[in-house]
Amino acid sequence: MTADSRLHDRLLGDPDIRERFGGRAQLQAMLDVEAALAEAEAAAGVVPTSCVAPIRAAANADLYDRTQIADEAAGAGNAVIPVVRHLTARVAAADPDAARYVHWGATSQDILDTGLVLQLRAAAPAISGHLRRAERAAAGLARRYADATMAGRTWLQQATPITFGLKAAGWTDALGRTRREVETAVDRALVLQLGGAAGTLAALGARGLAVTDALAARLGLQPAATPWHAHRDRFVHLGCALGVAAGAAGKIARDVSLLAQTEVGEVAERAVRGRGGSSTMPQKRNPVSASVALAAAGRTPGLVAALLGAMVQEHERGLGGWQVEWDVLPELVLVTAGGTRATAEALETLSVDTGRMRANLAATGGGLLAEAVAMALAEAVGKHEAHACVAAACRRAAEEERPLANLLAEDTTVSHHLDHARIEELLSPDNYLGVSRRFIERVLDQVDDDA
Repeated sequence: MTADSRLHDRLLGDPDIRERFGGRAQLQAMLDVEAALAEAEAAAGVVPTSCVAPIRAAANADLYDRTQIADEAAGAGNAVIPVVRHLTARVAAADPDAARYVHWGATSQDILDTGLVLQLRAAAPAISGHLRRAERAAAGLARRYADATMAGRTWLQQATPITFGLKAAGWTDALGRTRREVETAVDRALVLQLGGAAGTLAALGARGLAVTDALAARLGLQPAATPWHAHRDRFVHLGCALGVAAGAAGKIARDVSLLAQTEVGEVAERAVRGRGGSSTMPQKRNPVSASVALAAAGRTPGLVAALLGAMVQEHERGLGGWQVEWDVLPELVLVTAGGTRATAEALETLSVDTGRMRANLAATGGGLLAEAVAMALAEAVGKHEAHACVAAACRRAAEEERPLANLLAEDTTVSHHLDHARIEELLSPDNYLGVSRRFIERVLDQVDDDA
């Protein structure tokens, strides 16, 4: 934790990700690009090989005053200009001839964009890791609670029965899809930027493509078909994938927090001393991890929208739109990392109360099985009449606070076609789970195949 960190940084973010986008990491990424550029150009015969070692030796972030560079960047318009100036001066102190070839044929955006790509490559896999952890934890819950019947809920009201395993399988499926999309988007974003002043590499003459290929190989990046100075779609696709990841994690966190409400009590986050308590209420067990994931899901839409808005750039090099990404994309990675990590933590240690789930099934006196009765009755009297008949019985059961089974048995239309034993059978939650088991198996098979 740095001296100027906010007190909640470790709660809502990810210290490792923040470090990877910090000032030192940003500077080192740009210096790495400059050193690799000299190597690539030497390999292509553009610059003398003698300049490579002095430039590589000077490409160490710890050799520079980052505060001074930051101050100079404020006046220069971007950080690359002072970085190149200080790098050139340090190389010149050791080898004046080598200093002539620092930043040869490149433009500031080449260095800053490629440096950011290197930072993304270092930071983004953490999100994939968090998503995979959450996916595996959810899959474990799906296996363990495949037959744990609970109330399904639509519009925050009890609907028809499901199993907790099916709910967890839904989480698993969404997390797997999201993880794969993030991994694909990251892979597509790992592309070298090298175009020179206006995207032609004219300063490198006929050897521009040779330098591009050599530089991409040295940095472990994909060469671009054309420079993408004003075409930001790869970054925006990544940003959108991150926004979806934070949203998927947030949806699970919302489910967990609702199920953890005192009046519901079907799940709870882990009980750890000092976590989830209240400054005034000793009994509280707050869902802290869920709150972090929900905060991330609430923050990412604005960040994604900013990236989308910055796509409309002018001609070969944009004005203002490019600068939007400098903070927005790293912040989006940081926020998403925090949210996905929190969801993984919540699922890995989730406490599940199947007894409370079973008790809550009885909250409506059998009302959540009304559809089962209506469908069975419809076979004899038609869907419309059956629905109206059962709906009337449900209203009376609620008004008179009596079990639905009793009201159904008293209805002559129902009792004519369904005897008491059949009504009881239809009102058993375990008998109205459809193909829940099959859905769970399909998801778990996919997880096993992807492991």
